[in-house]
Amino acid sequence: MDRMAGISAFLQAAETRSFVAAGRQLGVSASAIGKAVARLEERLGVRLFHRSTRSITLTPEGSLFRDRCRKIVCEIEAAELELSQTREAPRGKLRVSLPLIGMLMMPAVMAFMRAYPEIELDLDFTDRLVDVIDEGFDAVIRTGEAQDSRLMTRRLGTFSHRIVASPDYLAARGTPLNPEDLAQHACHHHRFPSTGKLERWPLRRDGGEIVIDLPVTSVASTLEPQIFLAEEGFGLACLPLFAVRRQLERGTLVSVLDAYIADVGAFHILWPASRHTSPKIAAFVAFMAKTLFADPPPVSRRG
Repeated sequence: MDRMAGISAFLQAAETRSFVAAGRQLGVSASAIGKAVARLEERLGVRLFHRSTRSITLTPEGSLFRDRCRKIVCEIEAAELELSQTREAPRGKLRVSLPLIGMLMMPAVMAFMRAYPEIELDLDFTDRLVDVIDEGFDAVIRTGEAQDSRLMTRRLGTFSHRIVASPDYLAARGTPLNPEDLAQHACHHHRFPSTGKLERWPLRRDGGEIVIDLPVTSVASTLEPQIFLAEEGFGLACLPLFAVRRQLERGTLVSVLDAYIADVGAFHILWPASRHTSPKIAAFVAFMAKTLFADPPPVSRRG
């Protein structure tokens, strides 16, 4: 039991990058989290975190151990879920908030609906910061980290971006070979609905950011129009890989300048903290963690 408690403390600290935040999530002190991690490091004979006065970061050994422990915890949760299903099948209304790009997550959502037909989904699509507790949501999926001690959180997976265009567009206008070439191309941009600002294209060279005044051919507050315009040969768009996997696999879109894209984001699922999570919420959390970013298809690349 002490070993599992240590692993639980380690995983929560790895997710929150803070002993204080991990302690809040688990209902113990930051000191207790630190001591549990220290005992775990002593037993393993390796250092799992780099510690500073302001933050903690995983060592390479810590990252490897985190990934293995996540798999173990997922198996335990799956076993618990199976047992809970024998006692009480997940059913009833499940109110979930998804980001506007959540429409691109619908294949995973529909798979969940087929697996749990007795659960009635109430889906809310918005990019605003919702209050999970006060607004009565059972679960919320968002990018970034949550700092609300009333919530449980679990990372669903990471994602990166791709600059994409149709083969016909590249044949007609040429394939950009370096970021500066983008200035000569039609570029379609995403505007954050919450701030009104354009999302920057995460271009990097030798570890540093590349700042280019990109042409603005069109602007949209959701990703679907950009995907459509790129597929139809109207220019280039910079989109999350998970949003264009199918198009890349089919060849209707081709990625360019992959070597100059280095950003990674993460999706988290949040739900109200409770000693006994309801079967419907436990089922949704476990299913999305297993399904949403599982087994990505191969990606076609050029440039």
